[in-house]
Amino acid sequence: MLRLLSKYWWLLVLRGVLAVIFGIAAFALPGVTIAVLVLCFGAFSFVDGVFSLSGAWSARQEHADWWLPLLQGIASIVIGVLTYLNPALTAVALLIYIVAWSFVTGVLQVAAGIALRREIKGELWVILSGAFSILFAIFIMWQPGAGALALIWAIGSWAIIWGALLVLAGFKLRGAAHGAPHASPGHLRS
Repeated sequence: MLRLLSKYWWLLVLRGVLAVIFGIAAFALPGVTIAVLVLCFGAFSFVDGVFSLSGAWSARQEHADWWLPLLQGIASIVIGVLTYLNPALTAVALLIYIVAWSFVTGVLQVAAGIALRREIKGELWVILSGAFSILFAIFIMWQPGAGALALIWAIGSWAIIWGALLVLAGFKLRGAAHGAPHASPGHLRS
């Protein structure tokens, strides 16, 4: 798993940067209509899925854990396509898509981080990004009646924090790819 993620560390960084840009746009343009938010989310989810699939597909013969990013990519693409197939979604339907995507990708990122624990120190960033995504999904389902502006700000906040965590994880994995010390099984992990 470490070789897979460290080889494609830049995909995590790119996904993180795109998430941060998406989050900043949500704050900078709070008057954006729900329709535009639906289209932006659909595009973001689809592109995120393509990046995950490309990394998984490239590593499918070398790494046993290639299926985790594959599942994450498939989930992201499916949600992105579903978003575009019905652009007249209501805010509640958009919430369901966002919550489903955030929860599924979060669970898979936590699983990938746990798999990394055997191979590297600092896998905590991957686990934290997944846990944060799960908590975001729970928060949105807990407060589904929040106003559109609050929803946009919640999504923007999540995207910025999640994106920053992915960037940190990507650079940590880049260090691992360039010979940074690996965790041995007996050492404490961060």
